[in-house]
Amino acid sequence: MTAPFPNHTKKQLLAGGLALGLGLRSARTVDIAHAAKTCGFDWLFIDMEHGSFDMDNAAQIASGALAVGITPIVRVPGKEHHHASRILDTGAQGIVVPHVDNAQEAANTVSYCKYPPLGHRSVTSMQPQFSFSGLPVGELTRLANDETIVIVMLETPAGIASAEAIAAVPGIDVVMIGTNDYCAEIGIPGQFGDAKVEEAYRIVTAACKKHGKIAGMGGVTDHKLMQKYIGMGMRFILSGTDLSFMMTSARDRTGFLRGLKL
Repeated sequence: MTAPFPNHTKKQLLAGGLALGLGLRSARTVDIAHAAKTCGFDWLFIDMEHGSFDMDNAAQIASGALAVGITPIVRVPGKEHHHASRILDTGAQGIVVPHVDNAQEAANTVSYCKYPPLGHRSVTSMQPQFSFSGLPVGELTRLANDETIVIVMLETPAGIASAEAIAAVPGIDVVMIGTNDYCAEIGIPGQFGDAKVEEAYRIVTAACKKHGKIAGMGGVTDHKLMQKYIGMGMRFILSGTDLSFMMTSARDRTGFLRGLKL
């Protein structure tokens, strides 16, 4: 049996393409999934680390995104097992764990997100990802393991230094650079084109290539830098947030209207 809602983003990445994500900060209704799909995004970045998203908000949007064909991926607020397992039980097809600094933390992430024999996620029988179909447990756990995408964010010098060991961890799909926090950590906040940042991208892309993993990018929105880092091998791309896109478009409109001669 195949999953009723295949993980579009995972398929796209395995085929060698780009997977483009929309960060959610302000949206609170499920129609954002339709809007994001229409705009050409592949996945939603439902952010529970920053902002006011609670479990119910995140679960409603995640569940609603499934039938639209856009992958609901949740950045959890921390590294406890329940941060990942509860939202996976209620609709998410992927988990982003922030501030991963070493291979042990990456292995813990896999343990929390995957069922045995890959991990130790606790089993619950009915999930929206499978249309609440009550599959046999063995079939459900196999399909869930296949369809769930596991992403770790490297946001510190320690994380970048451990990139190869992290990428080598079985069950990790994407190693993602949290560029904003990384720049802050090394004392160059906002300087996303700095040579130290470029070197971090080289380290992560090389580690991913060596171990057959996907390299991901967050925090970079300058078009020239995005093109540069994608050219280096970034494939899982957080393209921007709902609020940033809204404000950019709104400023363009008010700027135009204020500039009219009356």
